[in-house]
Amino acid sequence: MNMSIKINQHQLVWGSRTYIMGILNLTPDSFSGDGLLIKDIESDDYQLDMDSILQKASDFIENGADILDVGGESTRPGAAQVDSDDEMQRVIPVISKLSAEFDVIISIDTYKAKVAQAAIMAGAHMVNDVWGFHADPDLAGVVAKFHVPVILMHNRSSWAHAEVKERLGGRYVGIPYENLVEDVKTELLESVNIAKAAGIEDDMIILDPGIGFGKSVEQNLELVDRLAEIRYLGYPILLGPSRKSFIGYTLNLPPDQRLEGTAAAVAIGIARGVDIVRVHDVQFISRVARMTDAIVRRKY
Repeated sequence: MNMSIKINQHQLVWGSRTYIMGILNLTPDSFSGDGLLIKDIESDDYQLDMDSILQKASDFIENGADILDVGGESTRPGAAQVDSDDEMQRVIPVISKLSAEFDVIISIDTYKAKVAQAAIMAGAHMVNDVWGFHADPDLAGVVAKFHVPVILMHNRSSWAHAEVKERLGGRYVGIPYENLVEDVKTELLESVNIAKAAGIEDDMIILDPGIGFGKSVEQNLELVDRLAEIRYLGYPILLGPSRKSFIGYTLNLPPDQRLEGTAAAVAIGIARGVDIVRVHDVQFISRVARMTDAIVRRKY
């Protein structure tokens, strides 16, 4: 497969440097407390704070973001599900605005085919599916039809294994793996096979090992350390450790105090060969990535 991909006139060359994906959570219940929906006092409904969204996007781009990941449903353990119509009301106006105002790659963070198609038609350039084509059987066809890149994430999240603590948030316990890394690799390749069956080319596939999704604290730590084994599958790798509970439980810190832990995970991930890091704190982590690239890729 090619060592590069062109997305929205931006050439991403895998292995040349680490690309930064900034998170835009259009939710009221993000685990990290950075949701960009505000409650209307009179109607008690949630509304998009478009000015804040556009300012955050502008700040992200100015501080090093290559990709903006727009999502309208929280994926934290215990979060309420959002139906397709509500999700589209959140993400479509924002994607339309972002695509009109900024020269940046826009990713739609959804596992729903209906939402993905509307988002691509509104200006999104790639799809980020946290269920790796296992949640909606129609999503692979949408990705193939529009010939956009897709991020396929490994996910064994299960309500039966979720545990939520007020200060530290949700985590997963007792998730059964016979062999953690081999199981993750096998299940990622199952997602790849779904993609290929739908007509999606290898070059359009990016893999995400799913840090925080159906793994215990210890399993997340091990997976970050062994990311090179995932990279050996031959696909670009996205890593998303930002502010997650495995950091919080390791350091005994709430989400708003996990920046240093995130930086450590990002630096180790880059050293193990990841290509994209998905983060909340773009300016800080962009500098961490640049410094780590200077050391491990000799890029400065």
